[in-house]
Amino acid sequence: MADVFTQGGTSSLDNVLYRNEVTILGIGNVILRDEGFGVRVAEYLDKHYEFPETVQIVDGGTLGIELTQYVTGTEKLLVIDSINGGAEPGTTFRFHNDDVMEHFQDKLSAHEVGIQDVLGLLTVTGHKIPDVVVIGAQPYDVEAGVELSEGMMALLPQMVEQALTELKNWGIEPVKRDKVDDMDYNKVAEDFSSIR
Repeated sequence: MADVFTQGGTSSLDNVLYRNEVTILGIGNVILRDEGFGVRVAEYLDKHYEFPETVQIVDGGTLGIELTQYVTGTEKLLVIDSINGGAEPGTTFRFHNDDVMEHFQDKLSAHEVGIQDVLGLLTVTGHKIPDVVVIGAQPYDVEAGVELSEGMMALLPQMVEQALTELKNWGIEPVKRDKVDDMDYNKVAEDFSSIR
């Protein structure tokens, strides 16, 4: 990036649009079935739980370096993704801090390259996120289509619980909403704001 630094030596990242203590980032391509798993989990969390104002939920989709503006200044980052770890479909993964960059060095998909670039950029510009956790699962099917496979749909509640556990470890306990309409996983996107 050519203009990361301004003339006075202050990083332009200091002037980001969004600053939240905790960021939940769902990433993936929702038109390649299970590849959109992270986005679907983030949608579920957004729709079924009320979070404190210090928490933002971001539908990162397949954005790359553009995600920098949404995560700069956050203290704790929870990334939810469909992870091709070369394991059996449905295998779940968790990476924490240094393990995250080691995982993303394999550059498994375009959006994972983007996350690696964002985390790398923040580190070299003095904005390293102190606590980063990546959770996800090995996909069953990444063919064209907007619905999750049966196997991945079955994993969705487990991944939601995993996300809630990670948040609880950070002192965040969202409140479950009383009444929620059913989600339609056959849509490209739910009524889900990119930034709450």
